[in-house]
Amino acid sequence: MILKENVSGGYYMKPTCCRKAFLAMGLGVGLMAALPMTSCAPAGSGTAKPSFTKETYPKVDGSTATIPLSESIAAELLSLTSEEAHSFIKHNTTHNAYVNLIDGTADIIFVTEPSEEELKLAKEKGVELQVVPVVKEAFVFLVNKQNPVDVLTVKQIRDIYQGIATNWNELGGTDKEIIAYQRPENSGSQTIMEKQVMENLKMAAAPTSLKPGVMGELIDAIASYDNSDKAIGYSVYYYANSMYSKDTIKFIKVNGIEPNNKSISSGDYPFTSAYYAVLRKTEPANSGSRKLLDWILSTDGQKLAEKAGYVPLK
Repeated sequence: MILKENVSGGYYMKPTCCRKAFLAMGLGVGLMAALPMTSCAPAGSGTAKPSFTKETYPKVDGSTATIPLSESIAAELLSLTSEEAHSFIKHNTTHNAYVNLIDGTADIIFVTEPSEEELKLAKEKGVELQVVPVVKEAFVFLVNKQNPVDVLTVKQIRDIYQGIATNWNELGGTDKEIIAYQRPENSGSQTIMEKQVMENLKMAAAPTSLKPGVMGELIDAIASYDNSDKAIGYSVYYYANSMYSKDTIKFIKVNGIEPNNKSISSGDYPFTSAYYAVLRKTEPANSGSRKLLDWILSTDGQKLAEKAGYVPLK
């Protein structure tokens, strides 16, 4: 479990595995006792399915890549058709979802981890966030199939995005410049890139034309045939593999490991992460949002997520 500074001077909690991972960190007893423990292990199949109407259903928001998750849950719990669930669920993208949660216009959001700006906003508003993983995910790198490079190391990826490696021939490819796409600040994928991949190393500045505002635009640019064999970009696995897949792109193997359901589930793929349910820590224990989260973490909820194409926690 990773501890981050929270908005009230303490910590918000982002569990990355199970309770034993937290204990293995060797933190003091006093600190452990002060923090609520959240396990990533799904609850038992006996967790009762919560009863909602459209009027009592929690106000849900989230990222683009978690729309199918939200729709599947709503369809199951409200007995909706897929078309009805699609009309009912509205996600406003990662950053806007965090803003809505902090402002109180959303009850629970399904997103990647918060950016520094989002944590700052929460602190300014006096809101403490509770961040709980609900499904596994991975951060992937994309190139066009015309590009002969199939494998990159973590260091090579960092070199590309620091502007150190500028030609594909430095990485076993052809003599062509590297066009490295990024995403805008506070997008979910940019936050993952900065924190998980770059580990706060300074990224080279990219022109606006190489920072598409929509994930699909980045994939389209790499999938096209106009200089796309020079390009590299990044996305989350579910979106690039299930929601916006293209026949002309391929996923880079990182340190020799291909991103797929098996390597993500096992954690062998280097950039395995998660999608999180995020709530305000003050959310009442018997609220609809808490009941919804408990059910998602149950065996039945995890089976539903897997059926929707996501990688379950266990």
